[in-house]
Amino acid sequence: MRLKARLEREWRFLRSLRRTLGRVKSIATDSPNLICDDLQAAVEKWRDRPAMTFEGRTVSYGELDAIANRYAHWGKGLNLRRGQAVALFMPNRIEYFCAWYGLSKIGVVTALINNQLTGAPLAHCLNISGASHCIVDAETAPAFEEVKAELESPMHEWILGDARGEQRDLVQALKSCSQLPPDREVRAGMTARDTCLYIFTSGTTGLPKAARITHVRAQLYMRGFAGSTGARADDRIYVALPLYHATGGLCALGAALLNGGSVVLKKKFSASNFWEDVVAQDCTMFVYIGELCRYLVNQPEHEAETRHKIRMAFGNGLRPDVWAQLKRRFRIPDILEFYGSTEGNVSMFNFDGREGAIGRVPRYLRKRFNIRLVQFDVETETPIRGPNGFCIECGPGQIGECIGKIGGDARAEYTGYVDKAASDKKVLRDVFEKGDAWFRTGDLMKQDAEGYFYFVDRIGDTFRWKGENVSTNEVAARLQEAPGVQEANVYGVEVPGADGRAGMAALVTDEAFDLAAFGEHVARELPSYAQPLFLRMMPAMETTGTFKQRKVDLVREGFDPGQVKTPMYFRDPDKGYVKITKTVFNKIAAGGYKI
Repeated sequence: MRLKARLEREWRFLRSLRRTLGRVKSIATDSPNLICDDLQAAVEKWRDRPAMTFEGRTVSYGELDAIANRYAHWGKGLNLRRGQAVALFMPNRIEYFCAWYGLSKIGVVTALINNQLTGAPLAHCLNISGASHCIVDAETAPAFEEVKAELESPMHEWILGDARGEQRDLVQALKSCSQLPPDREVRAGMTARDTCLYIFTSGTTGLPKAARITHVRAQLYMRGFAGSTGARADDRIYVALPLYHATGGLCALGAALLNGGSVVLKKKFSASNFWEDVVAQDCTMFVYIGELCRYLVNQPEHEAETRHKIRMAFGNGLRPDVWAQLKRRFRIPDILEFYGSTEGNVSMFNFDGREGAIGRVPRYLRKRFNIRLVQFDVETETPIRGPNGFCIECGPGQIGECIGKIGGDARAEYTGYVDKAASDKKVLRDVFEKGDAWFRTGDLMKQDAEGYFYFVDRIGDTFRWKGENVSTNEVAARLQEAPGVQEANVYGVEVPGADGRAGMAALVTDEAFDLAAFGEHVARELPSYAQPLFLRMMPAMETTGTFKQRKVDLVREGFDPGQVKTPMYFRDPDKGYVKITKTVFNKIAAGGYKI
């Protein structure tokens, strides 16, 4: 890189970092200033400005605050006290944000329940929330009703809509509540270390866990993105992500509301209507996560896709193979990719737009960041320790687990989950010196000589086959380059009599897909050990509410035609991919193929 370009890059990085740190530097765990105070200050400054638009309705900062105050007084009327919880089980709507914002004013914790859950996972989340009251609407009430018998303790159901049976009418209850802020004395003694929210993990590999979001963490999210995005009072941020997730519900809302901007909130994401809606709403930014951007680039061209005023897209999980398409096809000036986990203490930003990188820690600032990569054994799923018993740090290009040193300041604090045992499992001790403690992200990454970090895979997603480590993320990226492949979800499955796990890919395809051509692509683009031995054709990919691909059920079902009803194929060493029939399955199980 030429000197001028390098200097421009460093200037952009340092300017953005300074702006971000400037917004978060006053956050302190022992401060009585809570996230609701940050939001209240924004209300006082921009009271009459438009704050949020949803389904044709726009409310000002003052109106948003008035709704929140009604929720605060409603909670007071129920004698809810500091630390007690209310479950919030609704799709996106204006009242969603108002509910938790208002309850935070009286020190009550809000458990943000994924509105797509039903059955046992829903009952599990409600039970571990410890809530005695649950807020629903007409859309989520039936799912709540179905699990009432599975709840470990009685939970009152408050509905924003027509109440029936044992349901309580929240609309009427709120009408009798004051629009004025509650007395701050109701949360006397509270500090930013107190819990504000429970946000649940996505449950890609099992039942969700409740991450404890303190007021400190909520402030870091909201203030951090108010700074990192450089959002202004004239920005309109398009939010089609669920508000029960930190990226949409805290990062995006913070970027807008703590800068005097507006949130254009959608009930759910629509790839086909996205650009037309963005243009109609005069949006200048949008937030993404997971596969949302892939859905956009897989859409047919639309005349509105370059008529927009978007100046930045920000979020996490943007795959490298989609990055260039998103930026160039849709003419988006800036993409701000970040890395962070809901429950952890590791966060970083890719401020200068290096395609594919999730963040950067320059060598000259290394001591200012708590982030390190340590060498990792994929088979035992544990960090490698040297003769002295300590972990071994990765060099440039080496793949290792990303960890974050746990400290007492706001940015290095680790709050973990509601479940203490689950929290303890994520802590790695005696890493580089006796007595130190580091948060395990569970993510494998590599870092180049310039300090850029690149995501490789989740631990458990990388599997070992033929003596080699196979990254599901990297294999999926190659498969998605094949004609006709819209989505690929790669995972390892056990094969009787074989060591390790063989690669299997679930595919969503279109009319351009040709199995023989796909087989040639696989043979050409991937080393033999990484070539999927099995294929599973899917009408659609099962994802979480935040567009993360689920693998747990796919792994469990494997390649058994007795369990899987959609077409599956086996890579015959002589014939290429052939359909898996009961005869083929039995031959594989009996060791009849040389694999």
